[in-house]
Amino acid sequence: MATREMAEFLRSRRDRIRPAVVGLPEGGRRRTPGLRRAEVALLAGISPDYYMRLEQGRGTRPSPSVLDGLARALVLNDDERDHLYRLALELPSPPQVNGEDPLDGQVGREVAQLLDAIDRVPAYVVNGRLDVLAWNRTAAALMCEVAELPEPRRNMLRYAFGDPRARSFYVDWEGVVRHGVAQLRAATGRDPGNPVTEALIRELSRDAAFRDCWARQDVKGPGTGRKEYRHPVVGRISLDYIGMLLPGTAEHQFVTLTAPDAESQAALDKLAAAGVSA
Repeated sequence: MATREMAEFLRSRRDRIRPAVVGLPEGGRRRTPGLRRAEVALLAGISPDYYMRLEQGRGTRPSPSVLDGLARALVLNDDERDHLYRLALELPSPPQVNGEDPLDGQVGREVAQLLDAIDRVPAYVVNGRLDVLAWNRTAAALMCEVAELPEPRRNMLRYAFGDPRARSFYVDWEGVVRHGVAQLRAATGRDPGNPVTEALIRELSRDAAFRDCWARQDVKGPGTGRKEYRHPVVGRISLDYIGMLLPGTAEHQFVTLTAPDAESQAALDKLAAAGVSA
């Protein structure tokens, strides 16, 4: 059977797509700015009745060919397509290692050595729900307010929504939290029903801004980009980030931050010196 989560995801993606994007006319009266159910069904090559039942969470489990058609019709990116497959086919969660939650666990010795070796470059490891599993001293100096959280509660989203200073620390706070919530949403598709993840979602849901982000149904995996910070010690600093999944894990992401210009590099050098002396 189609899942409720898949139904909500399909509706959210349909509402997002403008008709012109898929070559359909914009005219006519529409209840939403997105596509009609019948239009998605036509583009996906399935019957309107079957698509309607999928959106109501009561259709039969779709085949891979149907999912491919839906991904094309809804113009899904790679992260969204992967999420749809996991929701629809109920793919198994990542295997546990030594009985541990796949989202948790300690980083390997080699990863810890790498963090130390590049100590003047902020680098850290997070899991799918953005718990900080390990970081080097420069990363801790950069994210000094995150470091104030007790280690078991050191989570990027908990800081972003729970600490009022975060809205000043991140220059583009809204962009940062949308990306983070989208990564959390993706983690729930890979490991549905994880009790720790569900507890975090309940905790964050006390915040209206989180509820708004969560309702968007966006999903994202590791990526690249630029973040700007207002640091309490070095002031404004821009850093380019790269997030990479670590080999042998489905959830552990290694993130590095590097300076794109001389001004940011000078601020980063100051932070690195502070981190080394701490």
